[in-house]
Amino acid sequence: MSQYLMSVYYEEGVEDPSPEEIQEMYADVDAYNKKMEKAGVWVFGGGLEPPDAAKVVTGGSDGFVVTDGPFPEAKEQIGGFWVIEAENLDAALDWARGASVACRGPVELRPFQAEPA
Repeated sequence: MSQYLMSVYYEEGVEDPSPEEIQEMYADVDAYNKKMEKAGVWVFGGGLEPPDAAKVVTGGSDGFVVTDGPFPEAKEQIGGFWVIEAENLDAALDWARGASVACRGPVELRPFQAEPA
């Protein structure tokens, strides 16, 4: 089994859903999480606070510097994620499709690097 990261995008400038829509989304994501757990693909997942809550830690020869994030200057940031185990890329893509429906937004799917032998 390979592990994959499914990340949900937070898009700057996009109007936030209504409180009712947010509750529906939470319910749909919770149901999808349970579906993944039942199927045995669930490893870990969670939502993230908005990008302005991020801290960036940079290490160097003089020690560490902590600055307010986010680090990349981008309109899109990760808003949440799942780590899943799937038989192959096609199976992982099927799970990402369902995740995109549940969270009502784009989901990026990326495989983890293989462990060294």
